[in-house]
Amino acid sequence: MMPTSRRLLALAFLLALSAFLPKPTPTPTLFIIGDSTVRNTGVGQQGWGTALPAYFDTTRLHIVNNAMAGRSTRTFISEGRWDKTIAAIRPGDFLIMQFGHNEGSPPDTTKAGRRGVLRGTGPETKALVWPDGHPETVQTYGAYLRKFIREAKAKGATPVVCSMIPRNEWKDGKTIRADQDFGKWAAEVAQQEGVAFVNLNELTARKYDKLGPDEVKKFFPGDHTHTNAAGAQVNAESVVEGIRADKKLALNKYLRPVSQ
Repeated sequence: MMPTSRRLLALAFLLALSAFLPKPTPTPTLFIIGDSTVRNTGVGQQGWGTALPAYFDTTRLHIVNNAMAGRSTRTFISEGRWDKTIAAIRPGDFLIMQFGHNEGSPPDTTKAGRRGVLRGTGPETKALVWPDGHPETVQTYGAYLRKFIREAKAKGATPVVCSMIPRNEWKDGKTIRADQDFGKWAAEVAQQEGVAFVNLNELTARKYDKLGPDEVKKFFPGDHTHTNAAGAQVNAESVVEGIRADKKLALNKYLRPVSQ
């Protein structure tokens, strides 16, 4: 049997050697934030964030879908959902955001207006006082997106901005785009902040145009906004398409190979 002194010496040597060995890299997490078109628990409905993990190697990338039905950029923050998300983000993580469906009402303290934001991407604000006396300063859609982006970058994460998925709405045989409002503003903020942008609205709208209204209607069992599982898959594929198109985006390396 090895003398105690020699065993202790060998143990000390191994401990010293281990200090120079490369430490295992922690598995990164992809956080997803948004509204019901991203995560939906309604009967027969599904958001694209639920379908997205099938396209990634989840043994090398964790995926956490923190989207919540009915939320806008404003209420995702005011309800504390963003605080919980940003607290969990670590260096090397990723953040995908998609909002726009619940922001349209004029912002106020009524039930209809509590989700509304100011239009555009500028510094404008609107001061509100709720019935219980607490104040709120409402900002523009772009300002809220900018908050998500900047705080995620400050934590060492990589933000990705998506424009909102198109609704089942048509004009002159084409899917109506969001390229004059929320889709446009999402693109502008992403460009201003130097982060990746996935034009999800346009990518899916092109697919809808090819399928036609009758086929697309099958994706929307209850209304013109919320998709079923098949529609969620179409949108998830558009997100992946947008990621693949940006070769500089590190998220690419966690995607599953394209099936032949």
